[in-house]
Amino acid sequence: MSLLPAPGDPGPVAAAGTPFDATLAALFAARGAVPTATPILQRAEPYLDTLGEDLRRRIFLTRGEGGETLCLRPDFTVPVCLAHIANGASLPRRYSYNGLVFRQRRGETAEFRQAGVENLGEPNRAEADAATLADAFAGLDACGLAPAALQTVIGDQALFEAFLAALSLPAGWRRRLVRAFGRDDLLQAALATLASGAGTPPSSDPDVLRLARARDRAGLKALVAGRIEEGGLPPKRGRGAAEIAERLLEKTELADTRLDAESLERLSRFLAIDCPADEAPERLARLGGDPAFTNAIEGFAARNRALQAAGVDPAALRYRAAFGRPIDYYTGLVFETLGPASPEPLAGGGRYDRLVGYLGAHEPIPAVGFTLWLDRIGAALAGEARP
Repeated sequence: MSLLPAPGDPGPVAAAGTPFDATLAALFAARGAVPTATPILQRAEPYLDTLGEDLRRRIFLTRGEGGETLCLRPDFTVPVCLAHIANGASLPRRYSYNGLVFRQRRGETAEFRQAGVENLGEPNRAEADAATLADAFAGLDACGLAPAALQTVIGDQALFEAFLAALSLPAGWRRRLVRAFGRDDLLQAALATLASGAGTPPSSDPDVLRLARARDRAGLKALVAGRIEEGGLPPKRGRGAAEIAERLLEKTELADTRLDAESLERLSRFLAIDCPADEAPERLARLGGDPAFTNAIEGFAARNRALQAAGVDPAALRYRAAFGRPIDYYTGLVFETLGPASPEPLAGGGRYDRLVGYLGAHEPIPAVGFTLWLDRIGAALAGEARP
């Protein structure tokens, strides 16, 4: 017997509902979202590949009868996207969900409920982003929490990537900084290394470093192949001399790169921006930059206009240039909403334009979504009710 429930079957765990379920179901239906059920037991690989290190450590893993790695569902975005691909539904399309997710959480129960909406295939990204924030706020309001009394912070990974590209950093450094986006400790450590140029070379072998610094791919590949054959360099399972040489080239470039003082100062000024979202385009434009960064700023301004049209005041949102969410699949807008006494988000989400294609869609599909943390919302309401 397979451990995987049939498609559409939420799985073997019977989840108690919440007082918000009927209200949210009506709200999501009014917003044109199709209710979607996904199995609680999921194949782990899509999560391990896309969630990021922070969440990978918190997944509950098990083995299937065939030896495959499975996990208890840690989020809804990945399985909703997989269900869309399997069903071959037309686009654009909104999907709603409400059910259990499972993560190890310090100080909180590991089994809890989330509800939300995933918006797939809407070509106007500014309007889709605005609709996602408007829907998230409507969901909070339907649960009894007035969005005006909460704090919402937004970030924009696409804007950060466009700014990095304007600095002409090596591709390896851009990838490292993007992976650190939203993690202040990692970002500060990376900036300190860029400022000093004191990275650690990938090898102490002078011949390896000489060829890597000369960008001599052929010579480095030949050297690595010779060392593997001689036994001086242990072979890596599944990795040949060419792949090892490329990694040595990239790591050497990372270690040797030092950002000039002017570029480092511009990057620091960018990351220090913390202002109402309606002021952000002007603040960002003062930094200058190439056409790609200018276009990204215009995209931000277009989203502000779409937010205003959707009934969300950009002045009520806090834009922090260094803000991100610790999930690898995000590509653009990210946001979180917190209560006055809530250290953890009550709602959160963002844009993930590359995920659906990575999971197997035949063409790129723009996508954005949000989730409501129903346990935290219930706790916030209980706290408000105390005399």
